[in-house]
Amino acid sequence: MDDILMMLPGPTNVAPRVLRAMSQTVVNHRGAKFGEIYTETTEMMSQMFKTENQSYLLTGSGTSAMEAAIANTVNPKEKIINATGGKFGDRLKDITTIHGINSVEIPVEWGDVLDPKILTETLDANEDTKAVTVIHNETSTGVHNPLKEIGKVMKNYDALLIVDTVSSLGGDYVDVDKYGIDVCFTGSQKCLAAPPGLAAITLNDEAWKATENVDSHTYYLNMPKYKAKGNSVPPQTPYTPGVNSIYGLLEALKMIEEEGLDNSIERHIKAAAASRKAAKALGLELFPKSEKIASNTVTALKMPEGITDSDLRNTIRDKYRVEIAGGQDHLKNHVFRIGHLGTISYKELAITYTALGMTLKDLGLDVDTGAGASAIAEFYSE
Repeated sequence: MDDILMMLPGPTNVAPRVLRAMSQTVVNHRGAKFGEIYTETTEMMSQMFKTENQSYLLTGSGTSAMEAAIANTVNPKEKIINATGGKFGDRLKDITTIHGINSVEIPVEWGDVLDPKILTETLDANEDTKAVTVIHNETSTGVHNPLKEIGKVMKNYDALLIVDTVSSLGGDYVDVDKYGIDVCFTGSQKCLAAPPGLAAITLNDEAWKATENVDSHTYYLNMPKYKAKGNSVPPQTPYTPGVNSIYGLLEALKMIEEEGLDNSIERHIKAAAASRKAAKALGLELFPKSEKIASNTVTALKMPEGITDSDLRNTIRDKYRVEIAGGQDHLKNHVFRIGHLGTISYKELAITYTALGMTLKDLGLDVDTGAGASAIAEFYSE
């Protein structure tokens, strides 16, 4: 399995230096040494979020941060507006309802993005809204929502803006303070290119005020406890953290710092454009309603007629050693997805689209097998 190139929307390929960092000796998670490591990691996470707010680490996937964001800021029977439009927008809605919170859904068509005008209309019609949830980058559909414009709308309302940047932070432009985001969270295994198992979350003053008025209905994800322990000497987490996973995340963050955050983002944007160009060269059609809203970290493509999901993905994996993702929920068998996030560059894209061209040929399509790779070479040489 170690020779398979993972081109998924996550988890991503992990650099050897990150894996080596994770092999360091376990230290006492209540001791001074871990306090130094935890502080350095959370400070670097705040830099990634572009915020003056403190960040906190959760030993759990991005979904743990989703739940923490909602359960700590809104009481049962209060109201949240959930902008859906994909698998993960739906997940935030599900978490909202599971916690007994009244969900007002903005049902965005899969493949499209949230219209700020509709958000404004929905907020005007629901003046008692406590929070709005938005997925920045919806990997299930390959689109990214207009986060900056959404932030401008929210500045006119008292409701909190809760944003999922699990698959965008480090690979697309996120500015928590400038965009007016109250609660923002991410995961370790996407653009940050660390192994799965950690989430990071940050709250501003308004969000922390909201937690003071919430009767906590979560134990492990109780953010006031994370804040209290994070402010202790030495800094720590309220419960046993994934110590070695944090070693890995810290090393991955150092790699991004060395590259430069803006450089990392621009590399992702360039890779996304190259991926779309290569897909078109192979005669494939994008799933998003327009290229303007297409994700900068994953390319979602319509399944060619006559090709099954299992045939496509099994062939490219088993014969050509490249792993790509299928569609989710009702998009299964209708969409496949190529992730280009983390440490990837033109090399991985060229391998992927060469393998994809040969796979399509193997499955009976009349394609120029090298067209995708040629498009990538042309794009990067411009």
